[in-house]
Amino acid sequence: MSHITVFLPPAACATVQAELPVQRVQEGHVEQLPFEQAVAATGADWTLVLPVEAVTACAVSLPTRKARWLRQALPFAVEELLAEEVELMHLALGESLADGRQRVFALRRSWLAAWLQLCPQAPSRIAVDADLLPGEGTQLLELHGRWLLGGAGAARLALDLDDWPALAASCPAPHRLLSPSGQTLGACEVQRIDEPCAWLASQALRNNLAQGEFAVRETTGQWQVWKPLAAVLGLWLLLQLGFNLGQGWYLQREADRYGAASEALYRELFPEDTRLVDIRAQFDQHLRQASGGGEAQLLGLLGQVSQALLSEGSVRIRQLDYSEQRGDLALQVQAPGFAELERLRERLQESGLAVQLGSASREAEGVSARVVIGG
Repeated sequence: MSHITVFLPPAACATVQAELPVQRVQEGHVEQLPFEQAVAATGADWTLVLPVEAVTACAVSLPTRKARWLRQALPFAVEELLAEEVELMHLALGESLADGRQRVFALRRSWLAAWLQLCPQAPSRIAVDADLLPGEGTQLLELHGRWLLGGAGAARLALDLDDWPALAASCPAPHRLLSPSGQTLGACEVQRIDEPCAWLASQALRNNLAQGEFAVRETTGQWQVWKPLAAVLGLWLLLQLGFNLGQGWYLQREADRYGAASEALYRELFPEDTRLVDIRAQFDQHLRQASGGGEAQLLGLLGQVSQALLSEGSVRIRQLDYSEQRGDLALQVQAPGFAELERLRERLQESGLAVQLGSASREAEGVSARVVIGG
């Protein structure tokens, strides 16, 4: 069977439904099917492509390259870039960027698990639609009624084409516009793409999110032969151990072990620190010193704001200003009425952002207001 790629649309962010229409690509042929039909006969080797609106993509500087420590250091490195608790997120480690930072993808673990429960067989590869764009310069692709932004930079976003001029200067060149209609935009190079889903499915996968608990683990025939014996031995061991081990003793022992491992990790990464008072606080301080950067903060804010704007589709951005000194993002927005502005403010606050809504004025096209985020 040829490889199958299934694309979830942006609507998948809001609901998990077996009947949701998705795009299925096989041998360059694209067809729209309900999700349960699209994944019914995929086999063991297939790819699930997630909408970028469900994923936070960022780049961080990690204090180690040793594989055994990366997983332990990763939550500390991305915690401040996420709008939700890091314990709720599935974190996937991606490729290394040219400046030495590491690409990281974060998405809600329960959401991904809910979609995978609908699959007869788990996908061997999980990708993000915007991350499938070629890794040269900056790529803009029209797909599912919005524009995906990807390429060599750290940003992975879905945006309205009117927002591109505000981002163009901070995105690496060359800028390439990919569209079924052959649309042009400023100085961007133009390439016509007749079937965006089929074209994305043919691109090389550089970052696979099927990691950790979502990684596919193959079982061999030899293990199946020993499985009954292993079950008998496991039951015998369980009966031998019984229920006499005290839970408190066990938990205390585990806590001591993790504490010792954390201290060993810290001393290996930062041998110059001889005094340990609060490992978590001292570790966070080192990570803040290693990452930083106004561009990363701007792209992080834009990633959170874009999700709120997509949920409140009637609100449009007329002007965007970013102050690195104050760390805030000022938007001049237009909405049909005051109720839409209030809903936008509530969605932004629910994402954990500090929001200030300036005085609104009614115009011929609706209501205009200034929204200041962060700072």
